Amino acid sequence: MPLYLDAGDLHAVFTRRRADLKRHAGEISFPGGRQDEPDEDLRTTALREADEEIGLQPRDVELVGALPPVGTFVTGYRIFPFVGVIEPGRAWTPQPSEVDEVLELSLPALAAGFEARRLLRKGVPIKTPTYTVAGNLVWGATARIVESLLERLRPVL
Repeated sequence: MPLYLDAGDLHAVFTRRRADLKRHAGEISFPGGRQDEPDEDLRTTALREADEEIGLQPRDVELVGALPPVGTFVTGYRIFPFVGVIEPGRAWTPQPSEVDEVLELSLPALAAGFEARRLLRKGVPIKTPTYTVAGNLVWGATARIVESLLERLRPVL
């Protein structure tokens, strides 16, 4: 979960996944993915995947913590979110086979766009927090990760 401070507000970096992917098509998520090897350190996985998906070099990230693991309902993944601080003003290099676009959303705008909703996805009703910023809907596991982050940062936002 790359975060940066710009104009006094914290911003988070997300990706919009390509619409033609088999899993989580068109959804907004944080850069990330699976371990290459079963014993690969999860921090290494997170940094490698951010580099592969958006061109964020591991040396440009200061890992500052982790959030509790979050599961996905439809695909059954378990996500281990790590929080990293980066410098603002980066030029992104989205991986064309997976990432449609990179989004930079301010945490105050995300908090203001909160709404608890029941969504229907692939025939499965899902009760989820949602965050809408400029027409971008963050929901599901990503929204639960955002919710966890905002709870921890509420005193400073």
